[in-house]
Amino acid sequence: MELTHTRLLVKNYKECYEFYREVLKFPCTWGDDSTNYAQFTVGATQLAIFEKQQMLEDIGESLPDLEQNMFQAMLIFRVANVDQKYEELKSRVHFINEPHDRIDWGIRVVHFKDPEGNLIEMNHNI
Repeated sequence: MELTHTRLLVKNYKECYEFYREVLKFPCTWGDDSTNYAQFTVGATQLAIFEKQQMLEDIGESLPDLEQNMFQAMLIFRVANVDQKYEELKSRVHFINEPHDRIDWGIRVVHFKDPEGNLIEMNHNI
C-alpha cells in the first residue's frame, strides 16, 4: 500500500478551506470554497479537508452516531486493485462497506477502521 494523503474531517468546511489556503498558503489542487472537499499540496504529500457529515453519509453512518465516531482524520491508501485487497483483508479486517465506485471522485473505494476507530480508505483510480 502507498499512503497518498491525509484527510481531515471538518464541521466548518469553508473556514477550514480559507485557513489552509489563505493562512497557511497551501496550493489547492482540487476543490474550492464552495464544495465540501478540497485537497492541498503540502510538501511531497497531500492534505485534504472534507465535510464530516458528507463522509458519515458516504460510509453509512448517521448523524446520531457522530458522538460515538469522533474521528477527525482518516488515512487514505492507494492500492493497485481495491477488490483484490478487500478479498485479501476481509478475514482480518471488519470493513464498513464493500468496494464501490465513486464516479464523482474518480475512484473505487472501500472503508474500515483501525482498532482505535480511525477511519481508513483504500482506493484506486477508475
